[in-house]
Amino acid sequence: MNRILIVEDEKEIAELEKDYLELSDFEVEVKKDGESGLKAALKNDYALIVLDLMLPGMDGFEVCKRIREEKDVPILMVSAKKDDIDKIRGLGLGADDYMTKPFSPSELVARVKAHLSRYDRLVHAGQQQNEEITIRGLKIDKTARRVWVDGEEKQFTTKEFDLLTFLAENPNHVFSKEELFRKIWNMESIGDIATVTVHIKKIREKIEYDTSNPQYIETIWGVGYRFKI
Repeated sequence: MNRILIVEDEKEIAELEKDYLELSDFEVEVKKDGESGLKAALKNDYALIVLDLMLPGMDGFEVCKRIREEKDVPILMVSAKKDDIDKIRGLGLGADDYMTKPFSPSELVARVKAHLSRYDRLVHAGQQQNEEITIRGLKIDKTARRVWVDGEEKQFTTKEFDLLTFLAENPNHVFSKEELFRKIWNMESIGDIATVTVHIKKIREKIEYDTSNPQYIETIWGVGYRFKI
């Protein structure tokens, strides 16, 4: 359930806003002054903050400014002041919207929902799903370059990771040592291709339950290696 923080010193308005938001399945917390509102906003995680401009002690402008310095939560500023300069100042300090009192509670709910929907789209648009390979108990996160075996993370060198990933991306295909050397080390097989054997051994020690009877990387004698699925 999305949590909403209302910072409003007028009790009747705060209770009305709270009732309407709760009827729309939001969890609502109310603070009556700028100091307590700021403290709650910085301490807790809210989906959105409804912030009154005229508050005792610390006003809404300062609260908005301080919140925005630390958090990216949507802020809906409300005020009885109709001057454009206040609206411009509030938006300039980082508020996402500005509503002038009096307004209908249903309009408040509609704006809250609209901002949450927009924020959710922006957040998910900015998130890139990590590219992963999962085979039985083995998970390879290509994006983060991390490997887990049955939930336990294993540490891999750069070439070990590249070799394991290449084999896992090409399952059931037999590769010779020369082919793997060219693919992973990006060289013709004029170097010491025994390094492939050494790396396969190290990889098996990290991912196989029984290195003498490997379930992932299989040796095809006289040919090379194959990743089994």
